Amino acid sequence: MHEKLGEHILWHVPVLGAVHADTIVTTWVVMIVALLFFGWVGASYRSAYQSRRQVVVEGVVNYIADLATSTIGPKGEPFVPFFIALFVFIFLMNQIGMLPFKVLGIPFGGSPTADLATTTALALIVFVLTWVVGIRYTGMARIAHIFKPFWFLFPVNLIDEAVRPVTLAARLFFNIFVGELLFLIISSIIQARISIGFFNLSLTAAILPFFIQFFNFFVGTIQAFVFTLLAIVYLALSISDDH
Repeated sequence: MHEKLGEHILWHVPVLGAVHADTIVTTWVVMIVALLFFGWVGASYRSAYQSRRQVVVEGVVNYIADLATSTIGPKGEPFVPFFIALFVFIFLMNQIGMLPFKVLGIPFGGSPTADLATTTALALIVFVLTWVVGIRYTGMARIAHIFKPFWFLFPVNLIDEAVRPVTLAARLFFNIFVGELLFLIISSIIQARISIGFFNLSLTAAILPFFIQFFNFFVGTIQAFVFTLLAIVYLALSISDDH
């Protein structure tokens, strides 16, 4: 089966129109996996001793919690669960693309974050959160800062605000998309059985998927962290006293 990158199975939904069915199904699979994972971790707390899974998960949770509270301050504590969920959710969506569902003929798979619709939705959630929380904590000062330090800088400040969700969505999308594109190119070379004289290019390329998958895992982890970190920073800026 030849996978076509960027091609999606479509559902035609009233009002919404055509939606990417494979992305939606894969996202739901990720959510189910996440719930099962946290259920599995939660079950370990029934024991009197601390398991390895507790140590690993608590390490990640504490790191994100410390990052949020140190960046935002005491006001950031209520949002720690959101940032933890955001990191884990994006991490799993990035990594599920390593599993060859589509190659096996299953009508879903790939990383949902390699779909611009997914990353745009995530970026808009963060964007709306920063504005809603910012207005709640600082009132009209959240809007007034667009006109600071001088009123004639309003267009520049407005563009700065509008660009934030765009860069959030684009950065995550392109990093994950390029990783899947690279893997697809190597797979195509292997399947094509290309030889240049005595040199078997396809046979040589057969060792590359392992390294590419390791690279994609690393990039997927870093991008999940970067997205979460920027969400924390944007929220900190939104509710800072400077507004």
